[in-house]
Amino acid sequence: METIFDTQKPVAIGSDHAGFEYKQYVISFLEGKGLAFKDFGAHSSDSVDYPDFAHPVAAAVESGEYAFGILLCGSGNGVAITANKHQGVRAALCWDKEIAELARKHNNANVLCIPARFIPEDVAEVMVEAFISTAFEGGRHANRVDKICCG
Repeated sequence: METIFDTQKPVAIGSDHAGFEYKQYVISFLEGKGLAFKDFGAHSSDSVDYPDFAHPVAAAVESGEYAFGILLCGSGNGVAITANKHQGVRAALCWDKEIAELARKHNNANVLCIPARFIPEDVAEVMVEAFISTAFEGGRHANRVDKICCG
């Protein structure tokens, strides 16, 4: 796997209770690829509020300290909505490899949001791999991404 993100920076990862088990699976995948990461929680499957974990991951990506982020919750929607409140964060809700690739190619997404209750673990792994290894195409897509902030 070739990564297009800065491998000198760690990956920020977080989930709520619904995404906790999948998060553990994704962490094992990252470890297997030799990628450094910081787990922002949750640290169990006990019920929690997703913004408590999505905001710190998004802030870490926003600051530039982390190469990119991965967020997981039941539907992926809550963490995506929360993360996208941060300046410079482009969080993409993805459910298969092609959507993850397009999120990178066309939207320069820097946070991958995974719907843990709706996809198998192996699909999550394939999406993370695609997200990490797909470059932003720029060009006409850069013009569109530049308009996201303020219209």
